[in-house]
Amino acid sequence: MDTVRTFIVEDNPAIRENLAGTLREVARVDPVGQAETQSEGARWLARNLSQWDLAIVDLFLKDGTGFGVLEACRNREPNQKMVVLSNYLTPEMRRRCVQLGADAVFDKATELDDLIDFCLRRRQEQFMASPFRAAH
Repeated sequence: MDTVRTFIVEDNPAIRENLAGTLREVARVDPVGQAETQSEGARWLARNLSQWDLAIVDLFLKDGTGFGVLEACRNREPNQKMVVLSNYLTPEMRRRCVQLGADAVFDKATELDDLIDFCLRRRQEQFMASPFRAAH
């Protein structure tokens, strides 16, 4: 598998579409779904555990918060990663995200390149761990 199947939980449609497009082109991420609310995001991620590798979650959603999405996915597989992408990240917010199981936390305004780098590293890790790779 040479793409990272990514689910995006973001309530702003323009940001969601721009993020999906940028990650698809630059990091070879495959957006497999999206949600605008805590309940939609948490429900899809929990019910489709074999369908995603990475979840990108905003903290402030149309209904609920990204904290609730993180909490709902605490029992995911070790290879499934969750990152927070938000405009509102104080040191305390970052700590809380990590406490709830976030693998990384990025600021929308200043750390998009870091998110892209994270996605590229995930893709490389998946490729190196692929059973198809080991067979060749």
